[in-house]
Formats: sequence, C-alpha cells, structure tokens
Amino acid sequence: MQKEMDFSVYLKTTPDKNGYFGRYGGAYVPPQLVDEFKKIETAYHTICKSTKFIHELRRIRKEFQGRPTPVCHCERLSNSIGNCQIYLKREDLNHTGAHKLNHCMGEGLLAKFLGKKKIIAETGAGQHGVALATAAAYFGLECDIYMGEVDIAKQAPNVARMRLLGARVIPVTHGLKTLKEAVDAAFEAYLNEYEHAIYCIGSVVGPHPFPMMVRDFQAVVGVEARQQFLDMTGELPDAVVACVGGGSNAAGIMSAFLNDPVELYGVEPLGLGTKLGQHAASLTYGSEGIMHGFNSIMLKDENGKPAPVYSIASGLDYPSSGPEHAYWKELGRVKYVTANDEEAIHAFSTLSRMEGIIPALESAHAVAYAMKLAREMGTGSILVNLSGRGDKDMDYVIEKYGEKLGIK
Repeated sequence: MQKEMDFSVYLKTTPDKNGYFGRYGGAYVPPQLVDEFKKIETAYHTICKSTKFIHELRRIRKEFQGRPTPVCHCERLSNSIGNCQIYLKREDLNHTGAHKLNHCMGEGLLAKFLGKKKIIAETGAGQHGVALATAAAYFGLECDIYMGEVDIAKQAPNVARMRLLGARVIPVTHGLKTLKEAVDAAFEAYLNEYEHAIYCIGSVVGPHPFPMMVRDFQAVVGVEARQQFLDMTGELPDAVVACVGGGSNAAGIMSAFLNDPVELYGVEPLGLGTKLGQHAASLTYGSEGIMHGFNSIMLKDENGKPAPVYSIASGLDYPSSGPEHAYWKELGRVKYVTANDEEAIHAFSTLSRMEGIIPALESAHAVAYAMKLAREMGTGSILVNLSGRGDKDMDYVIEKYGEKLGIK
C-alpha cells in the first residue's frame, strides 16, 4: 500500500540534511573522509545554484552530449504484442552510448571546481567507465577506472574505449572479480588519494551526497521524457519502466513522474533463479544493511555480509541498490519487479529485429518487463528508459547465445 507523501516538493526536501531518504542513505565513511565528503556536499550545493555552472552544463549537454535524446514509438513491437503501445526514451543515443555521461560530466565539473587533478571510479558494464574517461579527457583530468576481471573479459570493447580515451583500467582480481569488488578497490584507492582526487560514484549509491547528486544530474532524462511524451501523445504514459542495479537511470526518469498518476516499475535482474548467488535482485529478496558507505536494502550471506550476486548484465550485478529506491519501495511509489536472463536475451533479440535497436543487456531487462506488462495491460502506453546500447555486449552475446539467436 502506498504511503501518503507530498511528491510536489519531494525533490527539494529529500534527502534530508544528513543524506537520508527515510531511514535509508547516510554517509558511513572513515573518519579521515568526513570532512572531504562535507566539502563535496558544500561544493555541489554551491554550483548547482550557480548560473555559470548551470549554463555550462546545459551547453555541454547540447553541444557535446547531443541532448535532448528522443522518445520513439515502437510501433511494430507494440502491434506484435497487442494494443498497448511501447515507447523508448533513447538514452542509447546519448554520447558514449548510455545515460552515464549525464552525471559524469556533472561530476567532472565538480572535480574542476574543487581543484582536483584526478577522478577515480569503478565500472561494471564499462558504460560508467567510458563516460567518466570521456569526462576526464574533456576536462583534462587524470582517470583511474577499477574493473573486475570477469567484467573486463565480458566487456572488451568498453575496456578498449576507456584506454583510448586515456584512462588507466585497473583489473580487480579478488573475490568474484565483478562490480562489488571494483567498488571496494576504487574506494580503497580513494582513501590514499582524496586530497588531489575525487571518487566519482557510478550510480545513485555510496555515501551522501552522491545518491542525491547523481539523481539530480540524471533528472534531465525524466524532465525531457515527460515533456516529449506529452508533446507526442497529448497525455502522460500509463507506466514508466526502467532497469535497476544501483539505479541511476531509473532514478533519473522516475523523478519527473513522482507526482503524476503514472505507475512506476523498477526491473531487477533475476539472473538464473531465485537462490542466493543466482541473481542480483536486492530490493526483491534483500534486507536492510550497510555497505559501501550507505544504508539500503542488500543481499546478504549467512554472516550478514554482501552476498555473491550474478546477472547476465555486468552493470546490474551489485548486491544492493540506491537508498532512494529502498525508500520508494517502502513508500509504495515504485513497484520493483524482475526479469531473468532468458527474458532479457529474448527482449534483446526481439527489439533488435523488430525495431532496429540493439539494447544494452541492462536495458533489455526493462524492455522484457515492458513486453510482459503490455500483455497484462491490454491497452494504454508504456515508456521504457532504454538506458544504453548493446554494442558493448555483442561479443558476449555471440559467444554465449549466438547459435540460439542465429547470429553465429
């Protein structure tokens, strides 16, 4: 049941001054970083109200990123399902091929404002890494990207792009060698370099103020999409769907519809099944816990530590989710659902062949659920945030599913 909440002022009042979305969020950082995170928060609140900063970010979005990205109607896909119409917000057409550049360029401006010389980050699917390497090249900053060995093998095209852009890609070889371990390694490096570097978190996760900052930088997706949909159809969509790992693309598009009579769906990766270690659906199967400096809903092992997770999509294999998503779930404003590997691959292939759009495997989870929802709704309209393009996934898909899809 949805709790009463005045969403008309939500974005101005949430999180609170301590970085909490209800009881989720906060900043659980080592003592030596407390002052540094306060400096980051103060700097953000300063520049986000600065005409000079706002104008510069708008110029970058228009001239460098190619914004606004369009909304398109998937007529053939919709008609193959029934009468419910599916639309896509085309973040795959944003420069670098995903939504990640929206907050990376903002974080780059923030780094310059703070006088930092280097930006440090983690990446899973490589889209955040590519976007941040792009921002570093644009602003003339050094860039270190930490990436698990498993993801490096799956995402070779993005690794090459990061290196071409001048970033150091540093393999992470411990644990499961995926996104969680990459975050651990990046944060450990930041502890030793925070005086001249900034850790640019890749989603709406981490200690305050990063969940708020990344949401605000990504809000451009929702602001554009809402107006575009109204211009195209004369009304709002009945539902908005986005994939959720950490949750930046979902937070970005959903933030614009919170106060509207629109159903919101966050799609988590169910992977191979419901057993621990087979999926990364933290909001669906997790419980409250603290990791990487914030309190949210996370998947835990028998010792209460972050559990091993899995997803076909490297950008979704994280054992927690952004604190704001945990809050939205508690409020009942967003419904969190799942799509498994098989459904994601089917959507990946179907969208490619019916609409000429190859989605990222992360985004394919949202497309998969939208196709299912369209059948259930029968009529109406669904807006999907197509958060990224699938170029980065092609080698992996051909290797693992090529024969099944008839592309090998």
